[in-house]
Amino acid sequence: MTGQTQDSVRERIVKFHLFRAAVLCVAAATGVFGQTQQAPEKPQQQETEKGPDAPPTPPKSIADGKTLAPIAGVDPKTFQIGAEDILAVQVWRENDISRQVIVRPDGKITMPLIGEVQASEVTPDDLAKNLTEAYSKYLNNPQITVSVLAVNSKKFFITGEVNRAGSYPLAVPTRVLEALSGAGGFRDFANTKKIIILRKGERIKFNYKDVIKGKNMDQNILLENGDYIIVP
Repeated sequence: MTGQTQDSVRERIVKFHLFRAAVLCVAAATGVFGQTQQAPEKPQQQETEKGPDAPPTPPKSIADGKTLAPIAGVDPKTFQIGAEDILAVQVWRENDISRQVIVRPDGKITMPLIGEVQASEVTPDDLAKNLTEAYSKYLNNPQITVSVLAVNSKKFFITGEVNRAGSYPLAVPTRVLEALSGAGGFRDFANTKKIIILRKGERIKFNYKDVIKGKNMDQNILLENGDYIIVP
């Protein structure tokens, strides 16, 4: 073999090794060798379309994301809605409209399509009727219910020698004895014979020991918004 031929062979061998080294570097960088093939991700299962007889979806929650339940015992025919109360407005088969709303300080709520609606000083049933009338312009035979989820407009207060002093919502008719029972009991040195209810400057006496014995039951009055129960 001539010297020229040998040089040509050597040149081809060198080029082959350089090409092989380059291929190995690229393979190592991209992780081709030793890579296991991953199983394809399963597509998310789509929700089954609801039929016409399916129960309604709960109303959209308020800003904090919590979904509340209606307060038991609130009479929708007599309870007067007030500012800062939280309501659930349920429009049958209209989940984009159904929602939880807070009554603003001006006594109004804002609803899709119809805008502002007066809610304060009306009952849940009356508000549902007003909403039904307003939505009749946009929906065919709307069916609307209004529930009270939280009462912030009506409160009474318990202070003094009780275990859980503070403010309590006046969501349902509540008498003094019931209110005191919910305050976690009395402290050791409470004078339960001389409890006072403050109502708009008036002082009303309440003797706990008499009432639990069935005496002078007329003391066990219904509380009103803003009442203070003071246990000395």
